[in-house]
Amino acid sequence: MIQFLGLLGLSATFPTSLASAQEKSLLVVYPRNNYQTKAEKVFFIGTAPSSGNVFINGQVVIRSKSGHFAPSFPLKLGENLFKISYQNQKIKIKVTRNTNQSIIPESLAFAKNSLFPKSDIARMPGEIICFGAIATPNANAIVQLGNVNIPLLPQIQHVQLPSHIVALTGQNQPKIRDNITKYQGCKTLDSPGDFGKPLFKLTQAGQTLTQEGVGRVQILSPKQVEVAEITANMGLTRTGPNTSYSRLTPLPQGTQAVISGKEGKWLRLDYGAWINSKETRIVSNVIQPQSIIRGVGYKQISQTTEITFLLDSPVPIDVQQGNKTFILTLYNATAQTDTIRTDNDPLISRLDWRQVNPKKLQYTFTLKTDQQWGYKLRYIGKSLVLTMRHPSKLERSRYRPLSGIKILLDPGHGGHESGAVGPTGYQEKDVNLVVSKLLRQELVRRGAIVVMTREEDKNVSLANRQLIITQEKPAISLSIHYNALPDTGNAEKTKGIGTFWYHPQAHSLAMFLQNYLVKKLKRPSYGVFWGNLALTRPAIAPSILLELGFIINPDEFEWITNEKEQKKLVKVLADGIIKWFKDSLTR
Repeated sequence: MIQFLGLLGLSATFPTSLASAQEKSLLVVYPRNNYQTKAEKVFFIGTAPSSGNVFINGQVVIRSKSGHFAPSFPLKLGENLFKISYQNQKIKIKVTRNTNQSIIPESLAFAKNSLFPKSDIARMPGEIICFGAIATPNANAIVQLGNVNIPLLPQIQHVQLPSHIVALTGQNQPKIRDNITKYQGCKTLDSPGDFGKPLFKLTQAGQTLTQEGVGRVQILSPKQVEVAEITANMGLTRTGPNTSYSRLTPLPQGTQAVISGKEGKWLRLDYGAWINSKETRIVSNVIQPQSIIRGVGYKQISQTTEITFLLDSPVPIDVQQGNKTFILTLYNATAQTDTIRTDNDPLISRLDWRQVNPKKLQYTFTLKTDQQWGYKLRYIGKSLVLTMRHPSKLERSRYRPLSGIKILLDPGHGGHESGAVGPTGYQEKDVNLVVSKLLRQELVRRGAIVVMTREEDKNVSLANRQLIITQEKPAISLSIHYNALPDTGNAEKTKGIGTFWYHPQAHSLAMFLQNYLVKKLKRPSYGVFWGNLALTRPAIAPSILLELGFIINPDEFEWITNEKEQKKLVKVLADGIIKWFKDSLTR
């Protein structure tokens, strides 16, 4: 299960075996008592002996052949009390539904925590800066910033965008609230300086209310720029100033860029990406990073092609993969070379470059095959080194076709990270490990070298799992999981196998294995998703995350935990891996 732990409240301690879970005839594993959610409904996951009926608030619930259940119930705002009963056993569970919507004040006032910006911000001269608040309807609102007054105009329709995870439930539609008044106004400021905190003023019927904003506003000076240097191994850049924004190509350690904006602890770099300041340091005595490229080096090393770009400053980069293309973009860079060596290479057909604009340089590698096998980018001193992996070599052996192929298996969760929980309390982390070990046996029998991120029930951080993949350099990486849903989902009816990929080089593997498993196992398809997840992000190899069924679904849980079905699953999955390799290496 991808990281729904905090969302689903599944971090409590549960029995680790089916036998211990079934000692109690009526069992509800989710939600726990006094559970809190912002969803409009919640599902109950549990089990009881198959004879007789289970009631929730007097309503008979549908159950699987073995007695498992997962019905959903609507929630009103505030406290909701549920009574679950089976024969003479009764369980009471209180679920509180909170709201993430601002409450409109009845008298003249700003809604709590609605003033925007919500943290200190800094922008360049001439940029638009917007201010906003939710407040009493039909009032006049302004923001005073220094000696500048900015009118705030009422926006009667307020669009509330859903979280990105609701795409997994098919309910990813925005909500429009007509009963809320959001006041908003924008202004450009041309003079550098610290303007302090804005003062919000609200006037109605002769009454005026003032409230100081939370964040200070600063306009940066183009003549006194700060330069940030990436200190993390790979700096995680995003399209905006918090973790809800999409990720961009990570920046290698040592990359330098001018800071062109700030918002709270986030820094905007001059090419547009945002990064958390904890992954950077401010470097002094550095002029604005702008690099010249005087040469491009080329060599083959141990089943890889290594391209070295000789720079005089480590600049930001971006990667785009396409069919038979690998495009590397360098920002704040200008080409000064007309000679590039490209020998007959097993991977690269041709290398082209173009100066897109004075601050943007692009190198396009045309490849010999559609399938790409992984890459790594790093700075060595001030030179950028791109390592591209060659195709794997498949043995022509009927019985050991994967001989010499290294495959990494990542059994999801482990230790205190239980993952999702089935109706009996059986934890996802356990079935992940069982199935991963069975799959390892099948792959080894076919000649593969198999590496696992864990072989026992222990904690392995996401960062360490990524590090293992990068260090081991497998041909492919598979993260093994079983699925769950946020509260808005339908745990009773949602079924099927799902697959997540991130880098284009992993798309073919994701699509092929998804279709192969669904067809051969005759299981429903939950779908293939582009997913920016920790275990799909490693670029050193095609890396995917498999959700092999819904552990919270009463019917699917029965085949997920069936040993015969597990052995059938891993055999089909191993066969599918072999076929994908054969198809990919002959295209």
